[in-house]
Amino acid sequence: MILVPAFTFILNLEEKEARATSIFCILPMVCASSIFYFSSSYIEFETGILCAIGGVIRWGHRIKIIKKIIKQNIKNILYSISYLCRN
Repeated sequence: MILVPAFTFILNLEEKEARATSIFCILPMVCASSIFYFSSSYIEFETGILCAIGGVIRWGHRIKIIKKIIKQNIKNILYSISYLCRN
């Protein structure tokens, strides 16, 4: 939560670079934690896989909705401009 704004404002990175760098910083901790939890049998793979599949489906659905909203807004803006230019 703090890494992206810190990288953006303190290190003057672009937002994409800041997000990628923060993921790279978090990755070793995630890998180490995963190994620990896997070796202690704390991971419930069935639930994890179902949640991952649901997340991918939800992500794809959101992309379709966002594209539709953008397309509709562009149409409305163009119609408004053409209407204003007629008068």
